[in-house]
Amino acid sequence: MDRLKSQRRVQIDDPQSPNFDDDETLDNENSGGGRRLRPSGSNVSEDQEPFMGVKVRRKTSFHREYRGDYIDIPSHSYLLKLLQKHGDNQVLFADKVLKFTGSGKMKRRILLITDLAIYMVDPETNTLKRRIALAAVEKMCLSELSDNFFAIIVPAEYDLLMASTRKTEIVTVLAESAKNVCNYELEVAFSNSFEYHAGAEFVKEIQFEEVEGGVKTRIVKK
Repeated sequence: MDRLKSQRRVQIDDPQSPNFDDDETLDNENSGGGRRLRPSGSNVSEDQEPFMGVKVRRKTSFHREYRGDYIDIPSHSYLLKLLQKHGDNQVLFADKVLKFTGSGKMKRRILLITDLAIYMVDPETNTLKRRIALAAVEKMCLSELSDNFFAIIVPAEYDLLMASTRKTEIVTVLAESAKNVCNYELEVAFSNSFEYHAGAEFVKEIQFEEVEGGVKTRIVKK
């Protein structure tokens, strides 16, 4: 039976952005008077997934429904203000992920993918840590094994290494957005070791090895 995946996306009703100051620290106000978002029906077809025939898929990623919004954006007015400030019209994906810093520490972040950009938000301080235009993303790197890691390669800045149980959906959304919004094919590279720029001036390599019971991961400085 073909896999049915319904992707829930949210649309900002009023694209007009109110005036805000330049402070990217956001107030966490969950008031009922914030802008409302509405779902927009869109299914990601099987042939749009850049995994088939290459990636060893995790069992839990098969037959999984794509929802898009996993954090209930309409209940977080500070996220609505952030999106309105930057002029984004549609949220394609929203969830909490683990982000690896240049020093190797793991930080929990909210990952937002919109029709214009990728956002990294600190959920503890409600602070925008980074915004990356979709057109600035050159490719994504993944292993060929069943792990949760992925890297977003941004040559003009520095790269992002993250981990998420919804990696398949994230890569699919970014590949679809690059094609439909930015009019280019996003490269998705598979290798059991790849380099990424963990900062502006230093490079790291992540290595994957299949072992009994799972996948062993190692990050080394080049």
